[in-house]
Amino acid sequence: MSIEMQELLQLVVDRTASDLHLKAKEPPIIRVAGKLIRTSLPELTSDDVKRLIFSCLTEDQCKYAEANLELDCGFGVDGLGRFRVNVYKDRGSYAAALRVVLSRIPSIDELGLLPICKEIIQKPRGLVLVTGPTGSGKSTTLASMINSINETESKHILTIEDPIEFIHHNKKLSLIHI
Repeated sequence: MSIEMQELLQLVVDRTASDLHLKAKEPPIIRVAGKLIRTSLPELTSDDVKRLIFSCLTEDQCKYAEANLELDCGFGVDGLGRFRVNVYKDRGSYAAALRVVLSRIPSIDELGLLPICKEIIQKPRGLVLVTGPTGSGKSTTLASMINSINETESKHILTIEDPIEFIHHNKKLSLIHI
């Protein structure tokens, strides 16, 4: 019996996991509260992993992954949410790490960000770079700052993000280009 990506993503959401890891010769692995947990599902073959990964990619993304042996992208699943995926080759087989992207953008205060973040978004213009290691909250921090501007100001906001994680909708009088 083969499992489908929708079922795996549902498992991730149901268990409030942050990540799903797919690798040949391993069962699907999820990250819950920072800890990796091997699911009780059967071990995946190389073909299983490729089928699961490519099932959530567009045709162009599949071609890119095959040509470049890697791909970073984001996608949404109705009723489940958005996910960021990193596809790569591991010992000759495809592998992937999928991360859950929050559906609701937390506020600057909810994230406990420093007051300087509120000061930065009050500036009339500028470039904001947020750096740090994987999983440190860079995208969430920027999304929170953009959302704050979007809710209170009439601004033109241009973001450069690849892959796109948070989907912003125009609020107030702001206009956002992603």
